[in-house]
Amino acid sequence: MELIGDRDARLSVPSVSASSPLLKQTHAGGFKKVCRIEEESTCPFPGLPSGVLEMRVKEGSKIRNLMGFAMARMQSDPRDAGQTGLRQVVFTGSGRAVTKTITCAEIMKRKLGGLHQMTKLQYKGLREVWESQEEGDSEVTVHRTLPSISILLSKDPLDPQEPGYQPPENGLWEEKNGGDASQTAETEPQAKRVCL
Repeated sequence: MELIGDRDARLSVPSVSASSPLLKQTHAGGFKKVCRIEEESTCPFPGLPSGVLEMRVKEGSKIRNLMGFAMARMQSDPRDAGQTGLRQVVFTGSGRAVTKTITCAEIMKRKLGGLHQMTKLQYKGLREVWESQEEGDSEVTVHRTLPSISILLSKDPLDPQEPGYQPPENGLWEEKNGGDASQTAETEPQAKRVCL
């Protein structure tokens, strides 16, 4: 039997009637998660060269740890003769990690500057198996689809005609104003309008 809870979740309960106490337990919280299986998704950026750094962002990932590793790999170290940093990095996250994934990409763009960005959205399938904590060998399987985001940051130019492309941001705003928008009126001279 399958029960549809909402548009993106499907609940499969083997041989259980709708009035069964097992179904009532799902609402009471009498189940524990025993298995979580994410479907493998393909890379949304075909033709990437080998050696591209892929950062898989999870809900519990610490931004400081992610950025420390990614920044060290992307920046060149002048002490290493002949060693240069990587040219591209892909940040990928799904579900509750989508906002953290976007944050990591924005931090890297701000710190390195001049990075081309390509963003792709997709859905990822997830299957969770829950087991009853009370008597019986009852098992519940939940199928869900989660939103997923992949952000490619590149030092090399990307195809501007590709959907999801963002050119490098102009760094003049921060240099000119020191990062403070309130200084605009004070530092720029006002133009006079002359009518003849």
